[in-house]
Amino acid sequence: MNDYLNIINHFDPISLSEMDKVKLLNRTDIKFVFHKENLDSILSEAVADYRVLEIDGARFSNYDTQYFDTENFKFYLDHQNGRADHYKVRMRSYVDSNLHYFEIKHKINKNRTVKSRIRIPYQERMIQGKAAELLKNETGLLPEMLKSAIRINCKRTTLVNKELTERVTIDYDIKYYINEKWHQYPEMIVVEIKQERMRKSEFIQIMHRCHLHPISLSKYCFGIANFIPGIKKNNFKTQILYVNKICNNRTV
Repeated sequence: MNDYLNIINHFDPISLSEMDKVKLLNRTDIKFVFHKENLDSILSEAVADYRVLEIDGARFSNYDTQYFDTENFKFYLDHQNGRADHYKVRMRSYVDSNLHYFEIKHKINKNRTVKSRIRIPYQERMIQGKAAELLKNETGLLPEMLKSAIRINCKRTTLVNKELTERVTIDYDIKYYINEKWHQYPEMIVVEIKQERMRKSEFIQIMHRCHLHPISLSKYCFGIANFIPGIKKNNFKTQILYVNKICNNRTV
């Protein structure tokens, strides 16, 4: 990742307004997780076919996300237990642009996600007002049934293919905050490729050429599985071992 910023500067830019054409709130997605040492070569191959989101001259953004769950972690356990229909509820702040949203991600089958969101004035620890209405309408739950579960910070670079049919998000410098303590994963890169419907993707082809394979890894579920003592995590053990291998400075 030593040449990351230099390589990113070689991409043609895309503005936030142009990105509105590829919101992909109803989408398919596929994830890859790998060691940061692989990122430079991957980006070098993507320059010809992708543009990078640029806001006020910056080609990455700081994200601060607060996730909510029930007292017994229903959202997490639905995912862990393999339920195809499950939710994630969060407040996300785009730190650099001072934008804040309440979001509900609804996984409706193995590969398709529907995201609903509304703008809020600032990130709160309570779900209220229009956010409470959205929560009830989408999940049937009331705000008092949820609690703050975990906070995740990261930096994100967003690429868009030149046909405006695909987004690629690259998350790095990932940090978890839970039980008044930060846990950092500086070696880990999480890439998510998002399309309206799954079609040929040059970025996926690049990943395959680099011998990297898709992995089902939710940053939220990974954090809960790691930092909530005694919680069920059978279906996440493979992902946890994989990430631990990456973070022990062994390139995967």
